[in-house]
Amino acid sequence: MKVWVIALSLLVPTLACSAEPTRKEVLKLAAKAADWQLARLDAAHITHMKEESRDPRSWEQAAFWVGLTHLADVSGEKRFREAILAMGRANQWQLGPRVYHADDHVIGQVYLWAATHGAGAGAIAPLRERFDAILARPPVVHLSFYVPPAGYGSTECLQRWCWCDALFMGPPGWLELGKQTGERRYRDYALSEFWSTTAFLFDPAESLYFRDSRFFERRDDHGRKLFWSRGNGWVFAGLANMLDSLPADDPNRVGIEKLFRDMAEKIRSIQKTDGYWAPSLLGPENSPPESSGTGFYVYGLAWGVNHGLLDAAEYRSAILNGWNALTRAVAKDGRVGWVQQVSDRPETVDAADTQFYGVGAFLLAASTVAQLKPVVN
Repeated sequence: MKVWVIALSLLVPTLACSAEPTRKEVLKLAAKAADWQLARLDAAHITHMKEESRDPRSWEQAAFWVGLTHLADVSGEKRFREAILAMGRANQWQLGPRVYHADDHVIGQVYLWAATHGAGAGAIAPLRERFDAILARPPVVHLSFYVPPAGYGSTECLQRWCWCDALFMGPPGWLELGKQTGERRYRDYALSEFWSTTAFLFDPAESLYFRDSRFFERRDDHGRKLFWSRGNGWVFAGLANMLDSLPADDPNRVGIEKLFRDMAEKIRSIQKTDGYWAPSLLGPENSPPESSGTGFYVYGLAWGVNHGLLDAAEYRSAILNGWNALTRAVAKDGRVGWVQQVSDRPETVDAADTQFYGVGAFLLAASTVAQLKPVVN
């Protein structure tokens, strides 16, 4: 019988016993992680950025809910569907307060899911109103990232997608709204802004994204470029989610699929031998396990295989090694550990560190690994 060992404590990850989990095992572990997080929506367990994380419309929580929508679809568990709908009703389907900031839009992706799972069109009415307001007065700032004396939140370019994380937070929702309403203008805006961000932040020599323009010239102690794992994980998962909502005949699809495959090839080539990806992608030596970037990569790679964009024989080992690494980050009670805390660059991470978005990445990964073929049933 094929099994793997779940981490028995938060301090010492254990080694996986199996490279080929069953669908039942994957979904069981994902459900345990989801239930653990659903019982702790007050953010009392968060060690960094606790106040922001407590906001039920924050990007931190929204990323968890995005992951839960995928798990709900794959597992068919009604309690997850009901939890998502209850959250949306409690929020009155409202976005975060910042009109242009993509971090305050990502919860709308969950409302878009809810609209097709029982909540109806009313679930996306505030989202549509917000996006219409943006289209009426689109931002005209440059993508250069400059933090003024007033602080990070006053950075002008945050009105657009000037940091790579935004490619998960923003465009999938715009594309899905266009798909659900049949209105091309939402898709046109998303794709125009997406390609502007990609032209600015994507490094074709490495097939990776700089987090923002402040990192163009930064190097580590070995002279290597700084590419943040979770930042590129946001992008890679965001590309998969964009393609899910992009019509098959859209002329942009060819370019986005090529970008996805180029990133996948690079990501596969820099996976560590322990199955994780390093917080600083090009600096794997002495790096700790890090589960949020790893979760997004496992999700994207498995999504690519499941949708025929990536060759299963070529990528299956990386997916399963990554998945087995993720299972070692899950404690006996379902807590997903080794999640680098809120940041904009590679930093330290400890076994006890967890965050909503790390659980969301884990659920995304589980939702696609559970669908890999052949998987033992």
